[in-house]
Amino acid sequence: MKLWIKVVMMCALAMAATAARAQEQEPDAEGCKDSPLVSRFPGGAIHSCDNKEYEQADFPINSNGDTKHLEGEYHSWDYGTREGVSEIQVFRNFQTALKNGGFTIDYASSPGQIVAHKGATWIFIDNRGAFYYQTIITVKEMQQEVTADASSLAGEIEKSGHVAVYGINFDTGKAVILPSSENVLNEIVKLLKENADLKLRVEGHTDNQGNAAANQALSEKRAQAVVAWLTSHGIAATRLTAKGLGQTKPVADNGTEDGRAKNRRVELAKM
Repeated sequence: MKLWIKVVMMCALAMAATAARAQEQEPDAEGCKDSPLVSRFPGGAIHSCDNKEYEQADFPINSNGDTKHLEGEYHSWDYGTREGVSEIQVFRNFQTALKNGGFTIDYASSPGQIVAHKGATWIFIDNRGAFYYQTIITVKEMQQEVTADASSLAGEIEKSGHVAVYGINFDTGKAVILPSSENVLNEIVKLLKENADLKLRVEGHTDNQGNAAANQALSEKRAQAVVAWLTSHGIAATRLTAKGLGQTKPVADNGTEDGRAKNRRVELAKM
């Protein structure tokens, strides 16, 4: 009888220990925290995370392989789920949670992927059941922190006769100069004031997205907008001319976003 009681007690202790181990949650990777927008799947752990002030990503938007390119504040997580969780279980939970949270579901491929957005914030769940990736981008314009100064512009013009200028930003599809461009434009004013004999052709360039004729017209209007800004800040109109070259003179591969960004530029050419 005593032996039987001892065996029962040992079995009970073993079961309790097993249950305790099962309840132990794997620790999160150091420095990683959940997004305040959506909670993790209960019982899971963060294996890794990444946070950037500004980054780009392409989210799927249909089953044909098309994607939506997004740039802005970037956060991503690699989550592990608890043992015994199915892929569809994770998928349905996030699908419902996002709908209840006021997100619009832009793409759902059960049980693998969900893309949703609310305002400027986009979320992508790439679900594998035992683990899932979560990426959140809040779309915003990049803050221009590096600009060319007057001396570097002058040096490049002296060397090659022209210089590509980045940091002159426009409203999408328009010729309206954004306020973030003023530092760069002021350096061009300084360049012209320090070099009284210098005359410049302001050239507008685009990438190859959209209609070629429309790109040509847009590049012309943007070049004219830059000239108008410079003349309104003390530069004689006789020292400047505007020319739009559209998508005809790329400096990088239009097949990548980085390449297209380099092709969307203003150039200054010595006359």
